[in-house]
Amino acid sequence: KKDIPAVNFIIHEIHCRRNIEICPYCSDSIPKSEMKNHIESEHVQVTCKCRMRMESSLLKDHEASSCPLRPVLCQFCDIQLAFNKLQEHELYCGARTEPCGRCGRNVLLRELKEHPQVCG
Repeated sequence: KKDIPAVNFIIHEIHCRRNIEICPYCSDSIPKSEMKNHIESEHVQVTCKCRMRMESSLLKDHEASSCPLRPVLCQFCDIQLAFNKLQEHELYCGARTEPCGRCGRNVLLRELKEHPQVCG
C-alpha cells in the first residue's frame, strides 16, 4: 500500500508475501509474526460497563465520548455523576436559588448567568 521504486518491486513483493498479512478486520498491513497480537489487542470483543460490546480498540473513545455511564460534572454544583443521570440531576439542581449580590433577589441557578442582563 505504499509507493516503491519500480526497480525494487519484485524484491519488495516477495518480501511482503513472505512477511506481511492483511488484517481481515481493519485491512492494515501487519507482519505475520504480529498478527495474533494485533487481533487480540485491537479486534477482540470487550464489554463496556454500560454492557455495550465493541472492539477493544474502540473502548477508550467510547468511554470518553459516547458511553451513557461516562462521568460528567454538573454545571451547577460540580458533582460528578453518570452522563445518563445528568439531565435529571441538572433539572433539580438548577432549580435551586441563590441571592443576587447586586439586587438581593433569589435567582434560579440555571438563570444566574443571564440574570446580570436583567438585574436591577
